[in-house]
Order: sequence, then C-alpha cells, then structure tokens
Amino acid sequence: MNMKNIGIGFVILGILMMIYTGFDFVTKEKVVDVGPIEINKEKNHKANWSPVVGVLMIVGGITMVVLNKKI
Repeated sequence: MNMKNIGIGFVILGILMMIYTGFDFVTKEKVVDVGPIEINKEKNHKANWSPVVGVLMIVGGITMVVLNKKI
C-alpha cells in the first residue's frame, strides 16, 4: 500500500472518530455456579475517546497524502 491510501484511510477514520466518540459493550460475569444452577450478571462497559484524537488522525492523513504527492 502506498502512503496516499493509508492517508485517505486515516482521514476517513478520523471523521468517524469525531462523529462517534465511543461505544458500549456488554460482558457476562458468572456470579454463582452451584450444580445445575447458574447466575450470571451482565456488566456494561464504555470505550470513549476525545474528538481531538479524530482531528489528529485527519491532520496526519492529510499530511501523508500531501507528502506522497511531493515525493
């Protein structure tokens, strides 16, 4: 892959990271396991990032595309 394709990918990923600043996911945790009886607990987790990370990805992607044209 050349740097232009990677730079375009960074720009697209940066835009998506600015629009969606995180996501939630659920895990199951076994609380009690006594013979045939099993009790599970669902735990919510959040993965968040700052929109600044998306801006940095966009700037880095544009830089990669511009540098590819100069070389």
